[in-house]
Amino acid sequence: MPTRKQRRRNQKARRHEYEYVYLDDEGNEVPVDPSELRTEKNGQRDSKPRKGGTSGKGSAGRGPGGRRKIEPPSWRRSTRRALIFGPLLVVALMLFNRNQSLPQQVLPAIFLIAFFIPFSYFTDSLAYRMLQKRLARRDNAKTR
Repeated sequence: MPTRKQRRRNQKARRHEYEYVYLDDEGNEVPVDPSELRTEKNGQRDSKPRKGGTSGKGSAGRGPGGRRKIEPPSWRRSTRRALIFGPLLVVALMLFNRNQSLPQQVLPAIFLIAFFIPFSYFTDSLAYRMLQKRLARRDNAKTR
């Protein structure tokens, strides 16, 4: 069953006349003043209403279209990821191998972390290359 927020979104999407509304603190839809709409650089009105304040969800690290920006791969980021994941792996292997000596508990974790760093870098580079190809295809389609 859809929530109240989802029902409101569906109702708004089905309207024949598109109007700009925002939700006040009580959850009521309030129409937006035409004077509150942003103007673009060329003097035309923008279709999005101006927000009254900053929301909790920031758009930092977001690219065009609100999508998350994927940065080029780096060994530093892969190592940082391993430093976060490594202690959890060591603790998990220590719990699973209680009846073995300490070196036998920790050495497999170190081996797995050493394998994880290049694998993480490879995964990042693969995702970055796929994004670059997708963006190139999209740009080529727009120029046609």
